[in-house]
Amino acid sequence: MKIDHSLPLEYGTDQNQLNILGFWIFLGAEIMLFGTLFASYFTLVDRTGSGPSGAEIFEITPVLIETIVLLTSSFVIGLGVHAMRIGRTKAMITFYAITLLLGLTFLGVEIYEFMHYVHIGAGLQVSAFTAILLTTLGTHGAHVTFGLVWGFFIILQVRKHGITPETANKSFIFSLYWHFLDVVWIFIFSFVYLKGMM
Repeated sequence: MKIDHSLPLEYGTDQNQLNILGFWIFLGAEIMLFGTLFASYFTLVDRTGSGPSGAEIFEITPVLIETIVLLTSSFVIGLGVHAMRIGRTKAMITFYAITLLLGLTFLGVEIYEFMHYVHIGAGLQVSAFTAILLTTLGTHGAHVTFGLVWGFFIILQVRKHGITPETANKSFIFSLYWHFLDVVWIFIFSFVYLKGMM
């Protein structure tokens, strides 16, 4: 396996470069998925029927906690990638573990939020608005859950094998996925919550 030392380790082999390109293509499909959900949300947002509207159910505190926690996790995983690039295995693992703890915190607040919505009568079958709201939030939450499992296995591999071209490639691709989730959340925060509270 020929390694190009002029590139960051995660890009160091032809296979690694193909893996990253393939993942960008996958993210394109994910953008289409969330784009469809957002288009559906904007179409159905005013179809509340006899159910509550966003202004009636959204609470700023959990949304701010979710946003701060997820954006902080994006910064921390960036530190993890930097540690990986300079060969600091323990620091990298620590930053990735903190990222996952922040992701778990986000998920905990989101589960609380879902339970609150259902408790106040904003369940899936109440209206078109609540159905698309919970579907959009749930899809993002499912992606975060998958990311937590994936990140855990990345940490295990780096602990076992150290920072190699293969583990660096996998770790970097995971960081792209995590940043993507944060970008999607910014759209949810801006166009679902903030707009819905107005």
